[in-house]
Amino acid sequence: MYYSSGNYEAFARPQKPEGVDGKSAYIVGSGLAALAAACFLVRDGQMKGEHVHVLEKDPIPGGACDGYQYENLGYIMRGGREMDNHFECMWDLFRSIPSIETEGISVLDEYYWLNKKDPNFSLMRATERCGQDAHTDKKFGLSDEASMEIMKLFFTPDEQLYNKRIDEFFDDAVFGSNFWLYWRTMFAFETWHSALEMKRYIKRFIHHVGGLPDFTALRFTKYNQYESMILPMVEYLKSFGVIFHFSTQVVNVEFEIQADKKAARKILLLHEGQEQTIDLTDNDLVFITNGGCVENSSYGSQTTPAPFQTEIKEGGGWDMWRKIAAQDASFGHPDKFCHDPEQSNWMSATTTTLDDKIPPYIQKICKRDPFSGGVVTGGIVTAKDSGWLLSWTVNRQPQFRSQPKGQLVVWIYGLFTDRPGDFIKKPMRECTGEEICMEWLYHMGVPTDEIAGMASHSANTIPCMMPYVTAFFMPRELGDRPQIVPDKAVNFAFLGQFAETERDTIFTTEYSIRTGMEAVYTLLNVDRGVPEVWGSTFDIRDLLNSVVALRDGKKVTEMKLGFVQKMVLNQILKKLEGTDIDLLLKEHRLI
Repeated sequence: MYYSSGNYEAFARPQKPEGVDGKSAYIVGSGLAALAAACFLVRDGQMKGEHVHVLEKDPIPGGACDGYQYENLGYIMRGGREMDNHFECMWDLFRSIPSIETEGISVLDEYYWLNKKDPNFSLMRATERCGQDAHTDKKFGLSDEASMEIMKLFFTPDEQLYNKRIDEFFDDAVFGSNFWLYWRTMFAFETWHSALEMKRYIKRFIHHVGGLPDFTALRFTKYNQYESMILPMVEYLKSFGVIFHFSTQVVNVEFEIQADKKAARKILLLHEGQEQTIDLTDNDLVFITNGGCVENSSYGSQTTPAPFQTEIKEGGGWDMWRKIAAQDASFGHPDKFCHDPEQSNWMSATTTTLDDKIPPYIQKICKRDPFSGGVVTGGIVTAKDSGWLLSWTVNRQPQFRSQPKGQLVVWIYGLFTDRPGDFIKKPMRECTGEEICMEWLYHMGVPTDEIAGMASHSANTIPCMMPYVTAFFMPRELGDRPQIVPDKAVNFAFLGQFAETERDTIFTTEYSIRTGMEAVYTLLNVDRGVPEVWGSTFDIRDLLNSVVALRDGKKVTEMKLGFVQKMVLNQILKKLEGTDIDLLLKEHRLI
């Protein structure tokens, strides 16, 4: 496997890998990474579809990319997906996945033209005092001191960030800024999370820094991620004859470990409660989704809280990874990520409006008609003064194809589930759906004497607790996540957010799809480059633009400098006059 850039080989069809007709594949899980691996197996690896087996413990595919209407509960989305125009592996894949809504075009075509005609941007990023504009005004609000803290992290070698927390590098100069409000609510970072991953994010998305305050950096699918991404992939795979085994729980994978070779030899599973074993040869490839950000997630209802279930039980993704990791040091260290759910949990809730009482409050804040079919909030709206740090979003409606006309589906989430609310004076994790809706309506500006009635009769709210949803953000070092294909591995690979690849950032659709692509290309020796992570961090134009954006448009010459520092800066700028560097600095508004 090797990386490529540019379009010389980006659209070339790889030749059929040698010996692929004699190989089979077993894919553990059916989340985005697993389905991507299956797609790359049949498209680029040209493996026979009937040789590909997807083993999924649940009765439906999709993993964390869900979006369902549950009987007796209602519509539920545990989370949402924000996409970037430089998700190179993702768009490489989706250009080949046919749309299931519009005949003759791909999912990429569908997505591209949707966002081209209806570009995303927010008109209200944050509120305070019960729905009033918090006036973040597209500003980061970073002092020179805070800007230098971010720059220091940007240039710190990875090795010096191993097992370090963000709050070991930033202080109140950053944490008190709009920048941190935008950042932690958009990406779900906490101060105790990985400084290494924070650095990766800054470098990975440096080209989008200027678009963070109003979400012009983002693009969204038409419907929820399950209907817009997962279902088209499943239909594509079924067209090749790929076999799905639902209600099939992989308990363990047993390996043969030798000095010069590591090979998967058995898959131990429970199919509909019955123990089964799949024996493996070197020609049987195994793709393992280890860990799981939505493992142990639970639902409540309009009248019941979602239980906080932290116990890691036998047969789950974390337990399976523990059993695998015990067999070889190169298979990672799962307990680095799942040891403390108090540091990795947050809650979401899905609210469906049932009449015309709540939509006007949404429209007042987002300044758009939520029933228009176009962009509504344009990303999350954060209640800046919320005890739960509550954020909410209304994406294009309908969010579900089956959604009745006149209803809106709203996604709500809170980062601090252990803190009391401002209207409901108890922790979010103890609240029913109705109570979470009441807290949201309070921060929307609904009169307090109308809140209870609206939450009870004008909405249906389903809470979801996810104890390990940001487990991948826990401080780590190299080796805590296994390499996608460990050294000397002959027939297995790791997939998803807890596998290690270069430069890319977790908690993204691109990371999942990239791991699937790299796994398949490595094990089948596909002779075509995997697109490298977009190189904006090496583009001087993007770096200059980000410097100006982070400083809210202030020029370098406006920095607070000592007399000697200012004199040196002026001497440098004078020497640059009339050069291309001078022109570059002026073009990007640094001087």
